[in-house]
Amino acid sequence: MRAALTLLAGFALAVAATTAQAGAQQYQPLSDSVKAALSKSIADKGIPSLRFDDPANGYRWLLDMSQRLAKRIPDERFRVELLKTVHYEATRAGLDPQLVLGLIWVESGFKKYAVSSAGARGLMQVMPFWQGLIGAPEDNLFHLRTNLRYGMVILRHYLDIEKGDLYRALGRYNGSLGRAEYPNMVLAAWRGQFRYEGPVA
Repeated sequence: MRAALTLLAGFALAVAATTAQAGAQQYQPLSDSVKAALSKSIADKGIPSLRFDDPANGYRWLLDMSQRLAKRIPDERFRVELLKTVHYEATRAGLDPQLVLGLIWVESGFKKYAVSSAGARGLMQVMPFWQGLIGAPEDNLFHLRTNLRYGMVILRHYLDIEKGDLYRALGRYNGSLGRAEYPNMVLAAWRGQFRYEGPVA
Protein backbone atom coordinates (compact mmCIF):
# COMPACT_ATOMS: atom_id res chain seq x y z
CA MET A 1 0.00 0.00 0.00
CA ARG A 2 2.79 2.44 0.92
CA ALA A 3 4.56 1.76 -2.40
CA ALA A 4 1.33 2.38 -4.28
CA LEU A 5 0.75 5.67 -2.49
CA THR A 6 4.33 6.77 -3.20
CA LEU A 7 3.90 5.94 -6.89
CA LEU A 8 0.61 7.84 -7.01
CA ALA A 9 2.15 10.91 -5.34
CA GLY A 10 5.01 10.88 -7.84
CA PHE A 11 2.58 10.66 -10.73
CA ALA A 12 0.55 13.59 -9.37
CA LEU A 13 3.69 15.73 -9.05
CA ALA A 14 4.69 14.93 -12.62
CA VAL A 15 1.24 15.89 -13.90
CA ALA A 16 1.24 19.13 -11.91
CA ALA A 17 4.57 20.10 -13.41
CA THR A 18 3.49 19.56 -17.02
CA THR A 19 -0.10 20.83 -17.26
CA ALA A 20 -1.58 24.31 -17.35
CA GLN A 21 -1.67 25.82 -13.88
CA ALA A 22 -4.99 27.21 -12.64
CA GLY A 23 -3.49 30.42 -11.28
CA ALA A 24 -3.38 33.52 -13.44
CA GLN A 25 -2.22 37.12 -13.50
CA GLN A 26 -4.58 39.45 -11.65
CA TYR A 27 -5.98 42.56 -13.32
CA GLN A 28 -4.62 45.80 -11.83
CA PRO A 29 -4.97 49.32 -13.27
CA LEU A 30 -1.74 50.72 -14.70
CA SER A 31 -0.52 54.30 -14.73
CA ASP A 32 -0.47 55.92 -18.17
CA SER A 33 3.34 55.92 -18.24
CA VAL A 34 3.60 52.22 -17.36
CA LYS A 35 0.87 51.32 -19.84
CA ALA A 36 2.65 53.27 -22.58
CA ALA A 37 5.99 51.60 -21.84
CA LEU A 38 4.50 48.10 -21.82
CA SER A 39 2.49 48.78 -24.98
CA LYS A 40 5.66 49.94 -26.74
CA SER A 41 7.40 46.72 -25.70
CA ILE A 42 4.53 44.63 -27.07
CA ALA A 43 4.44 46.52 -30.38
CA ASP A 44 8.16 46.19 -31.24
CA LYS A 45 8.45 43.78 -34.18
CA GLY A 46 12.13 42.94 -34.38
CA ILE A 47 13.00 39.64 -36.10
CA PRO A 48 13.71 36.86 -33.53
CA SER A 49 17.25 35.51 -33.59
CA LEU A 50 19.72 34.02 -31.14
CA ARG A 51 21.59 36.78 -29.33
CA PHE A 52 25.02 35.30 -28.65
CA ASP A 53 28.33 37.14 -28.95
CA ASP A 54 29.80 33.95 -30.41
CA PRO A 55 27.49 32.15 -32.89
CA ALA A 56 29.10 28.82 -31.94
CA ASN A 57 27.84 29.26 -28.37
CA GLY A 58 24.38 29.93 -29.76
CA TYR A 59 24.46 26.75 -31.80
CA ARG A 60 25.57 24.69 -28.76
CA TRP A 61 22.80 26.17 -26.61
CA LEU A 62 20.17 25.54 -29.27
CA LEU A 63 21.31 21.94 -29.78
CA ASP A 64 21.38 21.23 -26.04
CA MET A 65 17.93 22.71 -25.36
CA SER A 66 16.47 21.06 -28.45
CA GLN A 67 17.63 17.65 -27.28
CA ARG A 68 16.11 18.22 -23.84
CA LEU A 69 12.74 19.08 -25.36
CA ALA A 70 12.69 16.49 -28.15
CA LYS A 71 10.29 14.11 -26.38
CA ARG A 72 7.92 16.86 -25.30
CA ILE A 73 8.01 18.68 -28.67
CA PRO A 74 8.59 16.07 -31.42
CA ASP A 75 8.24 18.63 -34.25
CA GLU A 76 11.84 19.77 -34.72
CA ARG A 77 10.95 22.81 -36.80
CA PHE A 78 8.55 24.13 -34.17
CA ARG A 79 10.98 23.25 -31.37
CA VAL A 80 13.79 25.27 -32.96
CA GLU A 81 11.48 28.20 -33.69
CA LEU A 82 10.26 28.14 -30.09
CA LEU A 83 13.77 28.11 -28.65
CA LYS A 84 15.03 30.89 -30.91
CA THR A 85 12.04 33.04 -30.01
CA VAL A 86 12.37 32.31 -26.29
CA HIS A 87 16.03 33.31 -26.37
CA TYR A 88 15.37 36.48 -28.36
CA GLU A 89 12.42 37.65 -26.28
CA ALA A 90 14.04 36.72 -22.95
CA THR A 91 17.27 38.55 -23.77
CA ARG A 92 15.27 41.53 -24.99
CA ALA A 93 13.33 41.65 -21.71
CA GLY A 94 16.40 41.17 -19.52
CA LEU A 95 15.35 37.67 -18.43
CA ASP A 96 17.29 34.42 -18.24
CA PRO A 97 16.13 32.17 -21.14
CA GLN A 98 16.52 29.13 -18.87
CA LEU A 99 14.15 30.69 -16.33
CA VAL A 100 11.58 31.30 -19.06
CA LEU A 101 11.83 27.69 -20.23
CA GLY A 102 11.25 26.56 -16.64
CA LEU A 103 8.21 28.82 -16.37
CA ILE A 104 6.73 27.46 -19.62
CA TRP A 105 7.38 23.91 -18.41
CA VAL A 106 5.30 24.58 -15.31
CA GLU A 107 2.66 26.84 -16.86
CA SER A 108 1.70 24.83 -19.94
CA GLY A 109 4.02 21.86 -20.36
CA PHE A 110 4.96 23.43 -23.73
CA LYS A 111 1.42 23.00 -25.02
CA LYS A 112 0.84 25.85 -27.46
CA TYR A 113 -2.95 25.77 -27.13
CA ALA A 114 -3.19 25.19 -23.38
CA VAL A 115 -6.05 26.96 -21.60
CA SER A 116 -6.25 27.01 -17.80
CA SER A 117 -9.45 26.88 -15.77
CA ALA A 118 -8.97 30.62 -15.17
CA GLY A 119 -8.86 31.30 -18.93
CA ALA A 120 -5.11 31.90 -19.29
CA ARG A 121 -3.88 31.01 -22.77
CA GLY A 122 -0.94 29.53 -24.57
CA LEU A 123 2.60 28.58 -23.71
CA MET A 124 3.06 31.26 -21.03
CA GLN A 125 -0.58 31.23 -19.91
CA VAL A 126 -1.36 34.88 -20.57
CA MET A 127 -4.69 36.25 -19.35
CA PRO A 128 -6.79 37.87 -22.12
CA PHE A 129 -7.30 41.15 -20.21
CA TRP A 130 -3.72 42.08 -21.15
CA GLN A 131 -4.77 42.46 -24.80
CA GLY A 132 -6.93 45.46 -24.00
CA LEU A 133 -4.55 46.78 -21.36
CA ILE A 134 -1.23 46.86 -23.25
CA GLY A 135 -1.85 45.29 -26.66
CA ALA A 136 -4.72 44.98 -29.10
CA PRO A 137 -7.98 42.99 -28.87
CA GLU A 138 -7.15 41.19 -32.11
CA ASP A 139 -3.81 39.87 -30.82
CA ASN A 140 -3.80 36.07 -30.95
CA LEU A 141 -2.51 34.74 -27.62
CA PHE A 142 -2.07 31.28 -29.15
CA HIS A 143 0.40 32.64 -31.69
CA LEU A 144 3.89 31.56 -30.68
CA ARG A 145 5.69 34.86 -30.72
CA THR A 146 2.72 36.91 -29.54
CA ASN A 147 2.28 34.70 -26.49
CA LEU A 148 5.97 34.74 -25.63
CA ARG A 149 6.20 38.51 -26.12
CA TYR A 150 3.25 39.15 -23.81
CA GLY A 151 4.43 36.65 -21.20
CA MET A 152 7.93 38.05 -20.95
CA VAL A 153 6.84 41.68 -20.94
CA ILE A 154 4.44 40.83 -18.11
CA LEU A 155 7.08 38.95 -16.11
CA ARG A 156 9.54 41.82 -16.58
CA HIS A 157 6.84 44.22 -15.36
CA TYR A 158 6.28 42.14 -12.23
CA LEU A 159 10.03 41.96 -11.58
CA ASP A 160 10.19 45.75 -11.78
CA ILE A 161 7.26 46.08 -9.37
CA GLU A 162 8.99 43.73 -6.93
CA LYS A 163 12.38 45.46 -7.35
CA GLY A 164 14.04 42.34 -8.73
CA ASP A 165 12.57 39.87 -6.22
CA LEU A 166 12.07 36.89 -8.53
CA TYR A 167 10.19 34.82 -5.98
CA ARG A 168 7.51 37.47 -5.52
CA ALA A 169 7.42 38.29 -9.24
CA LEU A 170 6.69 34.65 -10.03
CA GLY A 171 3.93 34.67 -7.44
CA ARG A 172 2.37 37.67 -9.15
CA TYR A 173 2.68 36.02 -12.54
CA ASN A 174 0.68 33.01 -11.36
CA GLY A 175 -1.73 35.02 -9.22
CA SER A 176 -0.44 33.24 -6.11
CA LEU A 177 1.62 35.98 -4.46
CA GLY A 178 2.53 34.96 -0.92
CA ARG A 179 2.33 31.21 -1.58
CA ALA A 180 5.45 29.13 -2.13
CA GLU A 181 4.27 26.27 -4.37
CA TYR A 182 4.36 27.95 -7.76
CA PRO A 183 7.67 29.87 -7.43
CA ASN A 184 9.31 26.71 -6.06
CA MET A 185 8.10 24.68 -9.05
CA VAL A 186 9.43 27.20 -11.56
CA LEU A 187 12.77 27.54 -9.78
CA ALA A 188 13.10 23.75 -9.60
CA ALA A 189 12.47 23.43 -13.33
CA TRP A 190 14.90 26.27 -14.08
CA ARG A 191 17.71 24.87 -11.95
CA GLY A 192 17.01 21.22 -12.75
CA GLN A 193 15.44 20.50 -16.12
CA PHE A 194 16.96 23.56 -17.84
CA ARG A 195 20.19 24.12 -15.95
CA TYR A 196 22.86 25.21 -18.43
CA GLU A 197 26.51 25.88 -17.62
CA GLY A 198 27.59 27.43 -20.93
CA PRO A 199 27.21 31.04 -22.12
CA VAL A 200 23.60 32.12 -22.71
CA ALA A 201 24.40 35.36 -24.55
